[in-house]
Amino acid sequence: MSRRDRLKGLFDDTAQELAAANLDEDGSTRGPAGPVRSMALTLGRMEEESRAMQQALLSGERVVELEPDAIDMSFVRDRLADMPRNLDDELVHSIGENGQEVPILVRVHPDDDKRYQVVYGHRRLQAVRLLGRKVQAIIRKLDDVDVVIAQGIENSARRNLSYVERAVFAFNLESKGFERPLIMKALSTDKTELSKLISVAKAIPMDVIVAIGAAPAAGRRKWLALAQGWTSATASRLWTLLASERFAREDTDRRFDLVVAELARKPEKQEATEFDWTPKQDSKIRGRIRKTGDSCTIALKTGDAAEFGDYLSGRLDELYDAFRNVK
Repeated sequence: MSRRDRLKGLFDDTAQELAAANLDEDGSTRGPAGPVRSMALTLGRMEEESRAMQQALLSGERVVELEPDAIDMSFVRDRLADMPRNLDDELVHSIGENGQEVPILVRVHPDDDKRYQVVYGHRRLQAVRLLGRKVQAIIRKLDDVDVVIAQGIENSARRNLSYVERAVFAFNLESKGFERPLIMKALSTDKTELSKLISVAKAIPMDVIVAIGAAPAAGRRKWLALAQGWTSATASRLWTLLASERFAREDTDRRFDLVVAELARKPEKQEATEFDWTPKQDSKIRGRIRKTGDSCTIALKTGDAAEFGDYLSGRLDELYDAFRNVK
């Protein structure tokens, strides 16, 4: 009996016991207990490991050990998840305890035959790098088109990309000159849906998307609504929020909600201040200056107002330079 079959049998037996203990007195079922969820995730990872290894063996490929510093990132980004930063990261801890059981896929770097380039497995590569170990990898001969397809297949098999990750992946591929039929194949989508995905990544600034993150709970409808209401004025309202410690502490789904809430909030009305101006040498011309928030207007009346207005207009660059020098 294989390792996977033995552990699966153990999981089934234990899950039945935990499920029985998870019944209410009336026999109704509560939500899955923490241990059940944890073991289900473990079994899922085992199945992924088994699939990856079987695929390598069937194709006649070997799993080799490479130095992490000899491997560069993929030329196209598909994930918005944070890379492991320290030894406390869950993935780093898991690999540290159990070893790297799922190999990454690399190709010989197209611009340097002494280096490699990741096709998929960026987070595993970073985790192994933090642990100071060599990385288990499969080396495959792939061109750029093959890489795109391989990334798409891997994402479908392991964990589907969130909606905005799909949008960013599609946008990045098109920006690099890949044709839409290929992008549709990589994402397993149709022409209409691909257009919507790309429109989301085009409408919302990339630094905002990266700040929010994958936000898996915010699906297609919410991201489309955010993109459709996006304007340059919208972006200016968010910078304080995006730079705040409070925003950084929240998980990715909560960050999306905070952005939506900030944009829905009506900005406080700023009272206007006005004052009149009359030159000391000439009382025939009058001006009124009105300031509201970040805007300022000057209105000139009577006398030489038109000529003075033309004079000012012709010297705005000069006056602004003088203003900058004073500051």
